[in-house]
Amino acid sequence: LGILKENFLGFFLSLLGLLGMVIATLIPHWRRRAYGGSNIVTATGYIKGLWMECVWHSTGVYQCQFHRSLLALPMDLQAARALMVISCVLSVMATGVATVGMECTRICEGSRNKSTLSVAAGVAFILAGLLCLLTVAWTTDSVVRDFRNPVLPSTLKYEIGPAVFLGFVSSVLSIIAGGVFCLFCEDSQLRRPYTTRRATAVRPMPPPYELNGASNRNYAPSHLSASSSGYRIGDYV
Repeated sequence: LGILKENFLGFFLSLLGLLGMVIATLIPHWRRRAYGGSNIVTATGYIKGLWMECVWHSTGVYQCQFHRSLLALPMDLQAARALMVISCVLSVMATGVATVGMECTRICEGSRNKSTLSVAAGVAFILAGLLCLLTVAWTTDSVVRDFRNPVLPSTLKYEIGPAVFLGFVSSVLSIIAGGVFCLFCEDSQLRRPYTTRRATAVRPMPPPYELNGASNRNYAPSHLSASSSGYRIGDYV
């Protein structure tokens, strides 16, 4: 029962981490900047993400535009895209492997590779979490350096958006889930061979010498019958 609780805990944390990674990858709230005009009516907010950038006006107008050219993007943005996509793909693959490797599932039931699959899923979750953590940490460092750069105009300075914080939380959840699958994985191979040996020991094969002894006992009654039913010579003398 203990291993089932640990499997459910790791699987639940991994699903939360996967959901957070996907949301953080898609939403444009990685960098944000607010600009206040002469009055509150002209206030405008700017947000930038991995795939699009949006402008929000205080009048309620919300406009978004996808990045038109991939090659025209900065190198850090291209790297962040690639790392987050790889992280999401690894999490999806690890979720499928963990589903097969969990002790509570009937897929590959009785197989000795369930514990190996659970460990492999845990390693994949840890790698996905590290990639996501690297991406959000890199973005945070870039935003902080640009914000503290005195040469850079204030119109080009952004602050950290909520997607970065969501990425931090998702990466930690994914790493914890991978640790649960790796550390608390029970080796089921230690139990299954014992059941097999006990089942084969129910009907042992008789050794060869018992068959020979049985055959000798089959011929013994002929000698006894001859000695008991016949008459001895001493009875007539």
